[in-house]
Amino acid sequence: MDRSLGDGGMPLLGQLGVTFDRYGEGWAEATWVPTADACNPGGPVHGGVYAVVHDAAMNFATNAALERGDRAATISITYATMRPAAQGHPLAVRGEVTRITKQVAYLETTITNADGDVVSKATGSFILRRRESAPVEAPKERA
Repeated sequence: MDRSLGDGGMPLLGQLGVTFDRYGEGWAEATWVPTADACNPGGPVHGGVYAVVHDAAMNFATNAALERGDRAATISITYATMRPAAQGHPLAVRGEVTRITKQVAYLETTITNADGDVVSKATGSFILRRRESAPVEAPKERA
């Protein structure tokens, strides 16, 4: 996971101004300073860009909850934007696993502004692809 800090291996996130800087078991945090590429010509962050950022934060949080070699893929994300954000104004992003089962992880993400006000919130689910563990061999009998 440490090598995925920064843009998480997705150059698009870097172009949007997102940098993942912390994670722990089942959560991930990023700093987001929206770039011109993240914004509408009129100035505010484009609504669809929030989906990209929420999805990335959920993916990172899910991977932080899994064993090495396990993978996850997005099933669904629902998000709402409560207030505008603009180019150059710093935002904090936090994704967190709220429940994890054998096959599905459920998550929440929150994007807040410098005053701590919620800018956007999301919930989502991810399908888990757990690597198969090697079968345990029965002990051999001694003659």
